[in-house]
Amino acid sequence: MRRLLRFLVISGIALATLLLVVAGTGIFVVRHSFPSYDGTIELTGLEADVEVVRDANGIPQIYADKPADLFAAQGYVAAQDRFFEMDFRRHVTSGRLAELFGRDALETDKFVRTLGWRRVAEKELGLLSPATRQYLDDYARGVNAYLDQHSGSGLSLEYAVLSLGGTDYRPEAWTAADSLAWLKAMAWDLGGNMDEEITRTKLAATLPAKTIDSLYPAYPYDRNEPILSSGSVDDKGKFTTAPVNSQAPARAMFSKSLLKSLDSVDKVAKGLPLLLGRGDGIGSNSWVVSGEHTTTGKPMLANDPHLGATMPGIWTQVGLHCNKFSPQCPFDVSGFSFSGLPGVVIGHNSAISWGFTNMDPDVMDLYLERLSGNSALYKGQLEPLQLRTEEFKIAGQKEPERIVVRESRHGPLISDIDDDAKETGELAAKGKSAEAYGIALRWTALTPGRTADAIFAMNKAQSWSAFRTAATLFEVPSQNLVYADREGHIGYQAPGKVPLRRVGTGDWPVPGWDPRYDWAGYIPFEAMPTEFDPDDGVIVTANQAVVPKSYRYHLTNDWDYGYRSQQILERIQAAGKLDVAAMSSIQLDTKNRNAEMLVPYLLRIGIPDDFDKQGQDTLKGWDFTQPADSAPAAYFNIVWRNLLADTFHDQLPEAVWPDGGSRWFEVMRNLVRQPNNSWWDDLRTPQRESRDDIMREALVQARAEITTKMAREPSNWQWGRLHRLTLTNQTLGTSGIGVVEKLFNRGPYELGGGSSVVNATGWDASKGYGVTATPSMRMVVDLSDFDKSRWINLTGVSGHAFTDNYTDQTELWVKGETLPWAFSKGAVEARREHTLTFTKPER
Repeated sequence: MRRLLRFLVISGIALATLLLVVAGTGIFVVRHSFPSYDGTIELTGLEADVEVVRDANGIPQIYADKPADLFAAQGYVAAQDRFFEMDFRRHVTSGRLAELFGRDALETDKFVRTLGWRRVAEKELGLLSPATRQYLDDYARGVNAYLDQHSGSGLSLEYAVLSLGGTDYRPEAWTAADSLAWLKAMAWDLGGNMDEEITRTKLAATLPAKTIDSLYPAYPYDRNEPILSSGSVDDKGKFTTAPVNSQAPARAMFSKSLLKSLDSVDKVAKGLPLLLGRGDGIGSNSWVVSGEHTTTGKPMLANDPHLGATMPGIWTQVGLHCNKFSPQCPFDVSGFSFSGLPGVVIGHNSAISWGFTNMDPDVMDLYLERLSGNSALYKGQLEPLQLRTEEFKIAGQKEPERIVVRESRHGPLISDIDDDAKETGELAAKGKSAEAYGIALRWTALTPGRTADAIFAMNKAQSWSAFRTAATLFEVPSQNLVYADREGHIGYQAPGKVPLRRVGTGDWPVPGWDPRYDWAGYIPFEAMPTEFDPDDGVIVTANQAVVPKSYRYHLTNDWDYGYRSQQILERIQAAGKLDVAAMSSIQLDTKNRNAEMLVPYLLRIGIPDDFDKQGQDTLKGWDFTQPADSAPAAYFNIVWRNLLADTFHDQLPEAVWPDGGSRWFEVMRNLVRQPNNSWWDDLRTPQRESRDDIMREALVQARAEITTKMAREPSNWQWGRLHRLTLTNQTLGTSGIGVVEKLFNRGPYELGGGSSVVNATGWDASKGYGVTATPSMRMVVDLSDFDKSRWINLTGVSGHAFTDNYTDQTELWVKGETLPWAFSKGAVEARREHTLTFTKPER
């Protein structure tokens, strides 16, 4: 995204104008979009007045008599706080970024249009219940009422800056499909293994299968417990230990042109704007304990989703309350949601609470299609591809551009995004080449579904049975759902569409012309993993394996390796009776279990030089925790990064260099037991290196690096000085224009934690030490008294730079602190700072 705004500074005039605005009339321009949190506003379509109560942090609690009024007010409030973010997300999900940012965004748009996120969202509208469709329309009505009253810099400072580049842009009306399309972005970021499938395929071109397998070790069930300790199912939905019947497919051989196409697809996919974020740092922690483990005798539930760090944060906080709770107005719910989406995604109502972590089942498959012109081979016959034309308007360009999207029975041909690969296929179709292949993506999210129905059903659910019924509608992305209620029950449910494969497990691209590789439907909901009131009173989900190997169906081979989940479980088991503060302290745990494994090996390495050995000595007596001020954490993580580079960079392509997350923890755990494994040998040198040679090199390199980056004396080393977070606006914050970036970005903040530790402030070892993903929010729900619950957002609720609520929660978040979570009317009243009333227009 860094280049998306180069057109703003084609000449120095735009920058000079911007400086004048900031220096002269800047106060007016900056404050022009600040919303009114007090007073009275007429809102068309209301049946009765609606009250919005905000606390000092600007968190809205909305009170209405009817759902239609409630969601219209939520739409208006969302537009007040975050409309530019909503509009940006809308342009991403509909493949229309080039309309705002010019040609640099065109490849991203082509990819999203090829996948068809917006088209699928529009088809979903017809599948939703009448009530859900009405809620979406009511929300849109509220958003559009705000748009009718505000424009340009009155909507957001970003529009004022964009206008300096000559962009004549006015946002169009919000629609229900705009809200649904965001669910496709959620599904993209939180579901599927396309990137791993591409990586494995590219590695197969140069490495033997056994070597590749060593980079994807099996899940360590003997050390890190799955979510459910037992369970499989038979065809009748009963638990059994029947073995999985799955034949492994042959690994396809790919031509150079198709491997190049995979590179292009991978590059474009990874170039999508950071929505929720992707990669090893993306995960979540959630756990629930029964009253047997708490000081109150009632359950407690904790959740902290780990997502890409953006400015503003991914979540917004809201309370939705019917003045009189009844079947006609069944909402009394509070929690975290996304701007642009009505309802509450994670939180609690008056009876139950729920949290999410990513289950990450394999719901994407790449199909190698054998093409002839605009037809694909299947069962020995040519089938016509479906064709559609997509048109792109481009800022700064008069004429639009068009592409033809082709779809096989398996899905869109994503290889067509690469012009060279498409040309190869076209030449082959004309008999000018011996090869005609394309790559199609089959993905569950490209089949219209009813996930939006699930959100509102969860918001209304008052019991475990009602919650599970809601979960049947939650099709994509598949999540681990944890549950607790005021009656004292706890539970777990895995929902979603997970494909049944006749052959293979989806780890490799498969031949699209062979019907054996077609999906055979989806795992029945009755057979999906579930648990209610387990005997030990504890359920921990942190993206680890869901079920033991006895489970009949294949979910994925790409679990997180369970280092976080096992640490959480052991903390709970050692804690005695838990209260809200104790639950919160577990969320802040920074123990690095990889360091606990690796440091004994590092300390056995002989280092003759006293200066170099001084770094190694900092690891002696270390408790393996990683607070921001830790010297051993700083040194160890530099060692870890160098160790990965020295071990793998000489034998792996740069595009797949280790990021250092949990998979690499497990790879290294296996490798250190083989001191003469070929991975240790540095192919760039004439001699053959062993494990100890490479470890010694990493230790010495780390001593030199930390001295250069920080200080000579270990007493002055601090992990947080390397491990810093800058909250970056997704558009103007990456413009490359320093003065613009300063308007919108915040930080850097020095953080503790790290990748694959409970306080998961992720970083990518192939790039540096900076924070790439964070706990995007934290919450602890006390089922004995909801008003004793706590929550915190990564940023504030406001998307307007320089408002009081832009980053007011960030400093608390950095320190590991939380806010009181007022829910009851009395608690909300006690924290009231602002009151906005929506009224019916006078006739």
